[in-house]
Amino acid sequence: MSVLSAFADALRSGAVEVVDLTTPLQSSTPILELPEPFANTSRFRLEELSRYDDRGPAWYWNDIHTGEHTGTHLDAPNHWVTGRDGPDVSQVPMRTLVAPVVVIDRTAEVAADPDFLLEVSDLEAWQAEHGPLPDGGWLLYRTGWEARGGTQEEFANADEAGPHTPGVSAACARWIAEESPLAGFGVETVGTDAGAAGGFDPPFSCHHFLMGAHKWGLTSLRNLGRVPTTGAVLVVSPLPIVGGSGSPARVLALVERA
Repeated sequence: MSVLSAFADALRSGAVEVVDLTTPLQSSTPILELPEPFANTSRFRLEELSRYDDRGPAWYWNDIHTGEHTGTHLDAPNHWVTGRDGPDVSQVPMRTLVAPVVVIDRTAEVAADPDFLLEVSDLEAWQAEHGPLPDGGWLLYRTGWEARGGTQEEFANADEAGPHTPGVSAACARWIAEESPLAGFGVETVGTDAGAAGGFDPPFSCHHFLMGAHKWGLTSLRNLGRVPTTGAVLVVSPLPIVGGSGSPARVLALVERA
């Protein structure tokens, strides 16, 4: 039996489960909201064209209005000034769109401190227990933040000092970008940076270092608790927008079940 035939059989039998990590797109899907004078992305919106009526008696269809960085989406290197000469979202390598994935879980720490930051020491300890990070693969950061995805207010978790959401320290972002073999990094929050990252050195360090190293980001992920620490495969399906800095994406994990 060929590898692909065996894989198809495993999908049919349930030996390989497909886990959807994507936040559904709707008008209430939380987005990143920047303060003035910065421009903001659009919320997702459907504009009905016809629905079995005089505008189209046998069909229903819509225009969609959304930003590149709305809901679960892929950040391309050209999204940030440090990666401005890097690839756009239509140029993501196929080996990055389908690649090994591992998960680091810090839900307990984030429950105690929503501003919790992942450090290099956390990743070193993870590797000591689970082995090296996957070459050309993805690291997904589980924080439990998906539970807050019902409203914009809970997801942003902002007060007069700004948003309070977990992320990675500047040193950890640099390590992922420059020292790790990873191709990409994914989170449950609205962006790959922590809520307080505007005050880091450099500001928004995850974007600064990852995009500058021509690596890729994923945001607003769900169901990471159903993905094992190691051994799964990630499938990322953005729109191939020529010149685009990102795209909403369907993100799936292929998980082998006993």
